[in-house]
Amino acid sequence: MKKTILRNIAIISAIFIITFSIMLITNYFQVRGTTPLQTEVVETLKELNDQNANNPVLQEQIRQLDLLARRAYFVQMNHLMGGVYILLGMLIVFIVCTRLYFARSKDIPDKEIDPIDEWAIKTQARKYVLWITTGIAAVALIFVALTSPYLQTNNSENPDLMADLQETENAFSQEEPTNIEAAIEELETDTIEGNSDDEAEELLVEEVAEPVVSKVTHSAFRGNNSNGISSAKGVPTRWNLSDKTNIAWKQDIPRKGYNSPVINGNRVFFSGADEQARELFCYDLTTGEKLWSLLADNIPGSPSQVPKTTEDTGLAASSVVTNGNQVCAIFGTGDIICADMDGKRLWAKNLGVPDNQYGYSSSLLMFGNFVYVQYDNQNTSKVVALNITTGAERWSKTRNEKATWSSPIIAWVGQTPQLVLMGNPNITAYNPNNGEQLWTISCMSGEVGASACSSNGIIFGASEYSKMVAINGSDGSVMWESNEYLPEVASPVATKDNLYIATSYGVVASFDTQTGELKKEHELNTEFYSSPVIVEGKVYLFCTNGKMHIFSANNDFNLLSSFDTGEQTFATPAFTDGKIVVRTEKSIYCVATN
Repeated sequence: MKKTILRNIAIISAIFIITFSIMLITNYFQVRGTTPLQTEVVETLKELNDQNANNPVLQEQIRQLDLLARRAYFVQMNHLMGGVYILLGMLIVFIVCTRLYFARSKDIPDKEIDPIDEWAIKTQARKYVLWITTGIAAVALIFVALTSPYLQTNNSENPDLMADLQETENAFSQEEPTNIEAAIEELETDTIEGNSDDEAEELLVEEVAEPVVSKVTHSAFRGNNSNGISSAKGVPTRWNLSDKTNIAWKQDIPRKGYNSPVINGNRVFFSGADEQARELFCYDLTTGEKLWSLLADNIPGSPSQVPKTTEDTGLAASSVVTNGNQVCAIFGTGDIICADMDGKRLWAKNLGVPDNQYGYSSSLLMFGNFVYVQYDNQNTSKVVALNITTGAERWSKTRNEKATWSSPIIAWVGQTPQLVLMGNPNITAYNPNNGEQLWTISCMSGEVGASACSSNGIIFGASEYSKMVAINGSDGSVMWESNEYLPEVASPVATKDNLYIATSYGVVASFDTQTGELKKEHELNTEFYSSPVIVEGKVYLFCTNGKMHIFSANNDFNLLSSFDTGEQTFATPAFTDGKIVVRTEKSIYCVATN
């Protein structure tokens, strides 16, 4: 009875091993020509997201598709590794049962086999069965090993793919979901709505004839969500205005301003102001041609006499913001204007003349259907959310803060967006939809000019003559504090592992995001007002004399290169695929590799 059971188990396990081996070998041929996460699809979703950076409805659907692709990938990976363990387990069962079944059988001495010697024939037969079954299993395991480049169990073994996924995750925003087919159809039909068939055909022909431009946007101060990270690819790493190396175009600044340029599609936006006028500008990204400008005039409540400001702040220190459909600008008079992409004024209003010893400089931020204004001045302190289309106030929250010059950011904590504002004395997070206060930490002092940054659910805030803090965005608790190196104007930027700080006295340093430990520092004997931006694994940072410093955005934080560009630079550059737009004290120019 015992031998019968062992024999049956061995036979069943052999059949299972052969069947399962065939399945694993077939799996190899199915996946060898494709990537497990369908990176072409992911890239398409990323481009669609960048093209519609402030369409929360579409972005939620993109996020859901992205999550489904990830889930399918990891389920497939778990099934494969589970299959390997099962195959190995059944192979062990087969070998053990076979050995036990023939435990009392003795091999006969080597001799010429008699065709009718049944004992000898069975002895060789069982060897063949064992060798064939083990061989098939071994071949299956070899094919599993060959499959492993497509299904890695360790994320670090496939850094490019996982980096793309992390980048995609950071880029996708969320709001209330709807049907993605309807959203995409709406995007496709919006451009030709109201045109006849002939007009639509002409429009499509014109669009095809336009220069190919990147879908990667840089929609606000320090990029999308104002967090200092760009998904641009192929960005130049050296240029010079004097000999025009890698300079696509350069134009003189029409009006003075210290705000940073932004990019959407083939358009570059920035603002300028003086005592005569306040103006929003739009330039062609490819040619540098001025497409249009819009005056901020005839606005009810606008002061007849402009406020006094310092020379290094002026009336146009705040960066503009766009979502590809509207573009908004705010000035030191308290005037805010909004235009469409053709320069037609949609709405304008005055938020009250700011009482500020240097001049108002907080930049605008768009998210969903709102444009957010941090309005911390001596006479009033508040944060306001305005409807992008109409300018109507959707919500407003009074803030117990002194005058502040920093700008709001969107920080993602898990899958939840938080509107985070620096202040004196608080760093505060709000629900961007209704202004509900999520948490606040009293930790700042002095004149707060640097904005916050975030990574992996942690919010970082720092200000000179105060401190640097890391805050857990999920509950508002302080993770660590430091006062080794602190920024005055330049805002910090962070990856999952490293936080990068640029001081006004020339030190650039990196810190561990989890512990606050100082990792590395560079003493460059210069001054930094422009904020660092992370692009393609590098930290780009201008000093005020116009020298560009490029560091590696990793644990080593090496200085890769430094070079003079030719003009003083206070603004933060804007990045898109293959191009950088830089505003200097006198000009605006585009860098592109020839």
